[in-house]
Amino acid sequence: MTVQTRAFDYEIDGKTYEAVLASPDGAARPGVLVCHTWAGRSEFEVERAKALAALGYTGIAIDLYGKGVFGATTEEKQGLLTPFLEDREMLRSKLLATLDIAKQQAEVDAENIAAIGFCFGGLSVLNIARTGADIKGVVSIHGLLGKPGNATGAKIKAKVLVLHGWDDPLVPPDDVVAFTKEMTEAGVDWQLHAYGGTMHAFTHPEANDPDNGMAYSADADRRSWAATANFLEELFA
Repeated sequence: MTVQTRAFDYEIDGKTYEAVLASPDGAARPGVLVCHTWAGRSEFEVERAKALAALGYTGIAIDLYGKGVFGATTEEKQGLLTPFLEDREMLRSKLLATLDIAKQQAEVDAENIAAIGFCFGGLSVLNIARTGADIKGVVSIHGLLGKPGNATGAKIKAKVLVLHGWDDPLVPPDDVVAFTKEMTEAGVDWQLHAYGGTMHAFTHPEANDPDNGMAYSADADRRSWAATANFLEELFA
């Protein structure tokens, strides 16, 4: 299959952002947003969008920081991330605006939308679900699970899949239990797959900082992508 890609700019509140869309054939297909890590939209997310296109979907690697904005060092990444953690209403607003823009793309079937995300992106897709947005499902991959303070109590319509490294120091077992309780009490169709001996950032080949709880795992990367593919196939059946 030949995957077609194109970048497109869009504006939110007067600021320009750039997404990259990957499509199998240019036709309207179920759309899957790819939400980026704390570094910003990179080739990692673009490659995942292409992998989604190879599965028959339209993948869209979205941008939450602004066109050309990317963090290279830990300090830069933290500086980009922190405002979103401190102002969850801003994150919520930007995610919903981006979701609407994604639905407007010719290659996207607006009635069939899902979102996946990595690290900060995992937090982001759960944020989308918690707004009660009209979205089929979300996949959080080594994402933060904590409920935001601005949660409105809206009914969650999305099915939820969480793919979690059990030894992730950013998401200890108490957070996992609290999340599963939240989802259960909300009546959500949810799943959680935990990978033993696996730390944060397990899908990133460049992650090599076990002292700080971040390490790539080829097995968890492969297993989590297979789980994602199975989940999307079920969503869009």
